[in-house]
Amino acid sequence: MRSDTPGSFSADDVAREVGLAAARIGPYIRETPLEFSPSLSRSTGARVFLKLENTQVTGSFKARGAFNKLLSLSPADRARGIVTASTGNHALATVHALSVLGIAGEIFLPRSASPIKIAGLELRGATLQLVDEDPGTVEIIARRHAEQSGRTYVSPYNDPQVLGGQGTIAVELLRQAEHMDAVFVPVGGGGLIAGIAGYLAASDATCRIVGCQPENSPILARSTDAGRLLDMPYVETLSDATVGLVEPGAITFPICQTCVDDWVLVGESEIRAAIRLALADHSLLIEGAAALSIAALVHAAPTYHGQSVVLVLSGSHIAPTTLAAILNEA
Repeated sequence: MRSDTPGSFSADDVAREVGLAAARIGPYIRETPLEFSPSLSRSTGARVFLKLENTQVTGSFKARGAFNKLLSLSPADRARGIVTASTGNHALATVHALSVLGIAGEIFLPRSASPIKIAGLELRGATLQLVDEDPGTVEIIARRHAEQSGRTYVSPYNDPQVLGGQGTIAVELLRQAEHMDAVFVPVGGGGLIAGIAGYLAASDATCRIVGCQPENSPILARSTDAGRLLDMPYVETLSDATVGLVEPGAITFPICQTCVDDWVLVGESEIRAAIRLALADHSLLIEGAAALSIAALVHAAPTYHGQSVVLVLSGSHIAPTTLAAILNEA
């Protein structure tokens, strides 16, 4: 489905933001490789390519949105500083961008965030506020704190410039891929998939956009089915970067409704298997969220037999103890 909901943030709006972002963030991010996967192509019967955002600056696609948002701030807003909330990857990207651009910021994280991500933030000298709440509630607390202190709140996904920066992946894909029948994208709050899907829709690309979520936290998939944003209980998953409630009125939701063609939900054992596959067959270190796209294609392989498929690998941050446990299962 490719039509836009009147009055909503549309595919054309996304394309405009992505175009601005592509011109703005080039000096600060990497154009990540698109790598052919012989093993996944053989096992699924598709022609499979991996978009390696796990090799992006700070180890995830989040650097694209963080730099674009901060670079778009006025001098007065930069001087006041920013507040953000994250489960880890957006925080790492934002702290890096703050350092490069000379802006102050305060980072709110759930105390349950990945230890390796918290350690990375502390190593970078981040000003952290660890909160004993689920990720969705932490976002609400951080936004309220920003409003009370007169600073700009930088959402991990619910922001035009953040979404536009993340959507620059689609610009690269159109340049790198000879043909795409489907693009599989990990989904949390929807910034990444909304940016990619909106830009490709506005570009009249004919590929299908597939949203990938864990069975333990399928909020946007279930919300799309229901036609409204749902409030679902927090359940732990290896895909810790995609958990948490989606803010009411999030601009990502209408894009997901109109520009995402399919959803695939995968179990925890499938996520673990995908992490092992990436390491064994490609020497790639990926986190649980990045493994969603691999696991989803394996899960839905018969549907995409004979097609050219791109899998977005969104990030690389996985705790050594988690990785060791996953490898010991093999």
